[in-house]
Amino acid sequence: MKKIYNTVTDADVAALRGIIGSVERVIAGDAIGEDYSHDELSGVRRNPDVLIKVANAEEVAGVLKYANSRLIPVTPRGQGTGLVGGAVPIEGGILLDMSGMNRILELDKDNMTLTLEPGVLLMEAAKYAEDAGFLYPPDPGEKTATIGGNISTNAGGMRAVKYGVTRDYVRGLQVVTAQGAILELGGKVAKNSSGYSLRDLIVGSEGTLAVVTRATLKLVPLPKYKITLLVPFPDLVTAIGTVPEIIRAGATPTAVEFMEREVILAAEEYLGRKFPDHSSNAYLLLTFDGASKHEVDLAYEQAAQCCLNAGALDVFISNTQERNESIWSARGAFLEAIKGSTTEMDECDVVVPRRSVAEFIHFASQLQDKYNVRIRSFGHAGDGNLHIYILRDKLDDAAWPRVLGAVFDELYTRARELKGQVSGEHGIGFAKKEYLAESLSPEWHEIMAGIKSVFDPNHILNPGKIVK
Repeated sequence: MKKIYNTVTDADVAALRGIIGSVERVIAGDAIGEDYSHDELSGVRRNPDVLIKVANAEEVAGVLKYANSRLIPVTPRGQGTGLVGGAVPIEGGILLDMSGMNRILELDKDNMTLTLEPGVLLMEAAKYAEDAGFLYPPDPGEKTATIGGNISTNAGGMRAVKYGVTRDYVRGLQVVTAQGAILELGGKVAKNSSGYSLRDLIVGSEGTLAVVTRATLKLVPLPKYKITLLVPFPDLVTAIGTVPEIIRAGATPTAVEFMEREVILAAEEYLGRKFPDHSSNAYLLLTFDGASKHEVDLAYEQAAQCCLNAGALDVFISNTQERNESIWSARGAFLEAIKGSTTEMDECDVVVPRRSVAEFIHFASQLQDKYNVRIRSFGHAGDGNLHIYILRDKLDDAAWPRVLGAVFDELYTRARELKGQVSGEHGIGFAKKEYLAESLSPEWHEIMAGIKSVFDPNHILNPGKIVK
């Protein structure tokens, strides 16, 4: 049953300005910029009734307490770089702009933790840690995303194959509940068996359970040595099929990415810069890091031999800053390059078992001819997380949703058959909610709905996302 919320009134706006103590940071109606109505990719749009640029946890608590009492929906937002409508206020109400809470509060060298506010950008947090001799391992492609957004979606990224995902590096959280209570979850301790892990429930909950206002992140020592291999293959199936062999050999790459020639060419055009090689149909991009040169050399030599034995055409070693920059700048531009090559697009962010990656990519490519639509893909072959983009090109308003829906249905059905999941790192938000519903049992939905109701009895927090 759809929840009925109260309409924001002039009296509500005045009350919220009183809570914040500022007129400038509480913006209402037509004065709200259009950028706040959407995220980076999702087709869903909705303007909030009120935009509040919060500065601290106490302001968040005051806003949520008031909103809960008035049954006004509240949607937290960082930089708006999401791809599934997770930060879109689809029920209107209040949009909490968390980007102003962007202070790095402490780097604890003894406990190897970094404590910061949710509005800190990923690239800022990573550089701050690196300058101090540490590595914050999660490495999503969008470096301008906020740490709060990464926590909300349990973002993964390219280094997940060796280091894991965001959840593995969240030691502690400060959150504000829907009722306005400020809670401390976890902390700096390295392990904790003290009751239910509410912290882990918050990670990946996309702002539907509580609002994150501070995070303590685990760091690791900065690796002293690293190297990149660019490996051309005659076709993508052969390239991806090599990945399990590399992992089984014990080479332990930091990242294993796959890419096709068409995506590389799009990135070259987008950046105006040449990729080191684009003569082959498919490539693996492997990185290795470690504490010693011997460790890294042994790992990459083992992986290179695996690739050559499996049919690789060559192995290019990238050990200069210039070549590394050309490779990784192209990899980082893939999404924008694909987006710039078409009129509109949407993404299937599935994750499948590693052994099924090649089969799934082959299946996805066959849908191009079946539906007469362009499909482009790249992703994290080492952990089975695939980014499949369906491009609209010249499809009209009637054909686009029909074709998109048919392709998505086939992709998510095949992912379920292969024991995969709907999203590997981008979250569910609004855009993928129906596909999540199809993939989970009624009992699972009942438990998720129960958790939501305990944290947020009036369902004011980011309504319409994840749970049906």
